[in-house]
Amino acid sequence: MKLILASKSPRRRYLLEIIGLNFSVVPSDYNESKISYRKNPKDFCMELAFNKANKIAGNYKNKIIIGADTIVVLNDELFPKPKDKNEAKSFLLKLSNKTHQVYTGISIIKNNKSIVFNESTHVTFKKLSNFEINHYVNNYDTLDKAGAYGIQDWSSIFVEKINGCYFNVVGFPLTKFYSKLKEFSPKIVENLLVKKI
Repeated sequence: MKLILASKSPRRRYLLEIIGLNFSVVPSDYNESKISYRKNPKDFCMELAFNKANKIAGNYKNKIIIGADTIVVLNDELFPKPKDKNEAKSFLLKLSNKTHQVYTGISIIKNNKSIVFNESTHVTFKKLSNFEINHYVNNYDTLDKAGAYGIQDWSSIFVEKINGCYFNVVGFPLTKFYSKLKEFSPKIVENLLVKKI
């Protein structure tokens, strides 16, 4: 048996590989603009995660579908994936020297059964110089990341403090996901784990 990951994110794929689950990737083409942000980040990311998984669930009966969505929020302002490099620079300037929140919604669906949950992490950036912002945006891919940064790459030097799950900031809260997957189907983890030896 395999999980279906309804995401094209290479970071989520890598994190699922870390914990040794057997899965395949079937990106969902759900249109995220169908949902407007109403200053409730937890509900927003969970609704997106559910809709992404649900969009493909009908094509995979008796399979477990995983949907996920990560957002960055500062003072109720949403920082999605930037449209271009100028917006990426603007995002990082706003996040500089402040503490923002990273929320990830996760949905697990199998046939008519589903659970949806979220994880949140507080991230504090040091004061960023114009050189650091320009260097990062001009040399790294910021356009596929909420908030215009990836904590696992060069922008790790921006981070002064983190309170909560590191993997959540990367895009997938592994510990909570693993626990919820076991709750969803207690025997499933034993059947999904890939033998490494």
